[in-house]
Amino acid sequence: METVCLPSMLVSFVAALAAASVFMTGVFLWARARGRYDVIDIAWGVVFIVIAVTTYILGDPGALQLLLLLLVAAWGLRLSLHIYRRWRRSDKEDHRYQQLRRDYTKKRGGVAWNMYGKVFLVQALLAVVVCTPVIIAMGSEPALIGTWALVGACIWCIGFYFETVGDWQLRKFLSDSSNKGKIMTRGLWKYTRHPNYFGEMTQWWGIFVIALSVEYGWAGLIGPLVITWLLVFISGVPLTERHFRGRPGWDEYVRRTSKLIPLPPRSDD
Repeated sequence: METVCLPSMLVSFVAALAAASVFMTGVFLWARARGRYDVIDIAWGVVFIVIAVTTYILGDPGALQLLLLLLVAAWGLRLSLHIYRRWRRSDKEDHRYQQLRRDYTKKRGGVAWNMYGKVFLVQALLAVVVCTPVIIAMGSEPALIGTWALVGACIWCIGFYFETVGDWQLRKFLSDSSNKGKIMTRGLWKYTRHPNYFGEMTQWWGIFVIALSVEYGWAGLIGPLVITWLLVFISGVPLTERHFRGRPGWDEYVRRTSKLIPLPPRSDD
């Protein structure tokens, strides 16, 4: 285990929060000018890269810190590019943000201030919390790649495979007009109803395991716990399942297919 300088770690957290807030403020101003607040979905992956790069530069990085920087960058860049491709195909703001506009119109401060404070800045804070294992590692003494890092990297690769392949399979399925109105039940989607969300969570659990290489890395447990909570109970799985509920074939798909953890399909017996 490498030692950690607590003042350096505190500087890393303050710098991470400042960088994330400044970045999200810039995204908010651009989104307001464009009239599409849903651009924040694209920024979600990028803000993690901003945090990782900021704390990496301020720290005393070793091979372990470089590994974390590369993994966060790979995850964030792929996610943002994936969402951007979907975002640019529509000239209408996502229905979730249209609903927020309606809700915030009735609140004090109006749409802009509520959107900035309750969506953009809150996401900046959440990104810092999820990134806790990375920030702790970046604020630590330079570390080499050891057993924890290798195990964590393997876990991360499994997650990256599920998220990347799952998104690619779904995009290919949706691009075929003959599949309109149908439920995706092939490929990885045969074993879990949410391979992309499973993959995202798994990557952050892998990053946490890597952070166990440094002293106090265990405190980074809050990161994967929060992203798991968000995806399973708040924004990921519940919203997606609510969207598909009632469609032809959905109940059968739910009966046969694991909700999150990849498992063999249930038989008819």
